[in-house]
Amino acid sequence: MPFIKYTILAIIIVLSIYALMPPSNGAGQAHLGSDPNRNKDKPASVKYVIRFNPGPLYLPGVIPENSKKPIEGIQKVADEFEKLYPDTRVEFLGVPGDVREWLVTQLSSGRAPDVIQINVEDVWQDIQKDWYVPLDEYLDAPNPFVEAGEPGSKQWWDMFKYPIPTRGTMAPNDKMYCIVLDMIETGIFYNKDVFRRLDLSEPKDWLEFLQIQKTLKQNGYIPLLVDRQALSDWGVDLTFDQMYGELRDLLDLDYDPNRGEYLHGYLDWDELIFLHRKGFFSKNDPRWRELWRVLKDWRQFMSQDLNAIGTDFVRAFMTQEGAMYWGHSMTTNRLLADKNLGFEWGIFYLPPIPQSYSRFARGKDQVVIGGSAMQYSVTNSAYSDTHDPKTSERLKRVMAFLQFLTLPKNCDAVVNEQIALLPNIKGVEPHKELLPFHEFLQRHYAMTKWFYTFDLQFDEVLERQLELYLNGGMSEDDFLDWMEKNLDNASKRIISRKELDVERFEKVWRERAEMRKKFKELPSVAN
Repeated sequence: MPFIKYTILAIIIVLSIYALMPPSNGAGQAHLGSDPNRNKDKPASVKYVIRFNPGPLYLPGVIPENSKKPIEGIQKVADEFEKLYPDTRVEFLGVPGDVREWLVTQLSSGRAPDVIQINVEDVWQDIQKDWYVPLDEYLDAPNPFVEAGEPGSKQWWDMFKYPIPTRGTMAPNDKMYCIVLDMIETGIFYNKDVFRRLDLSEPKDWLEFLQIQKTLKQNGYIPLLVDRQALSDWGVDLTFDQMYGELRDLLDLDYDPNRGEYLHGYLDWDELIFLHRKGFFSKNDPRWRELWRVLKDWRQFMSQDLNAIGTDFVRAFMTQEGAMYWGHSMTTNRLLADKNLGFEWGIFYLPPIPQSYSRFARGKDQVVIGGSAMQYSVTNSAYSDTHDPKTSERLKRVMAFLQFLTLPKNCDAVVNEQIALLPNIKGVEPHKELLPFHEFLQRHYAMTKWFYTFDLQFDEVLERQLELYLNGGMSEDDFLDWMEKNLDNASKRIISRKELDVERFEKVWRERAEMRKKFKELPSVAN
């Protein structure tokens, strides 16, 4: 089950850290999160203090690059909520950059925030520990703050503008563990002035895309600026979909109609493990081998150093060292903030790979790789008053604030305070500069998320070995051996941790014997 990790948390944290400057005009001492003095002398009537981590973009006190004014939208929403509930205070706090390691420590000791912005894939790793509250019963019920006849008056679900990617955050156990306030998507930012000067236009397919990059390189530009994590994440998943897209119905062994057509064909960890045992995603799988060949061929047009540490790829694009940059919607804010940019820029999505370039491709549009951005999960701290979610009054108050936060006027105040993400609540329009990303989000979702589906160990090996392979540090066969070993080891760890029964797919696989005959070049063991 997806999401954006580009879904999203690690990238969000790395690429959305703003300058932390003190407020101007004598506003007082700078602080991040709620005013530390605010709750020191709270009246005795205050029964609940909700500890809420809103994520790095919305944390009160952060100053965006295009503003001298600290972020305050979500604090204003909390102030209004507290007028409705005088017995409640909402306290906003930040978390360390390595949120998962920190959160595991906090959850294990019962000190976690009540609500945490965390990529939902990280939540899935621990759902068997009952650290997080399933939110299905709340989403299926009316939002009590919504007037009759308005979206949300029958089901909270009805308020979300992008229902399919929102429901796409459903965990492999078919439960929802997050509220999605906004959306994020990737795109290729390009220098329109350079394109005009070289008589280039937005590519219609992969061959045109490669030719454009060749022309840019011949004219002294870095054709494409992209870091290794984005390539290991977005690059692998999009190319995988182009290579395996025609097998979508064959490989999706556990399709749940509740996920919607958007996630038709999405491969969860247990399906990937089973299919790997059938020879897929190995050196004997021609499509798997072709996936890495495509990325290797593309590598020649990227920046020499793919390691983002110490390298500001956005700055390299802004100084016109590079003509294109593969980034996400939050990059828009930074480009708009630079009044001395000196060139016009545009955005297009990665073009499809035609069969004339790869025999496994079908020229279908590239799929969505972004989706849910700020994903708010409720921890077991929210019901610390009774230690039972069914009887907790504190949990009711925590959920009430989340429901209040998703009212259109409140979502607008929070998400549209800056030009970064797209509001996920009906009736709240995105900034016009983000409309291209709105169009991209209408596409089908990727078939899987190789990066972050298994565990950090798998991700680290993938990222490190892929960079080594792309830079000519190892042969294709050696790289495929590494990947096979990495997938084997990750499979063992996940099966042990999650007690997965992957053999339950054997019956479905046998029933699809006739379907497999329709496709060429499947791994021999698959038949």
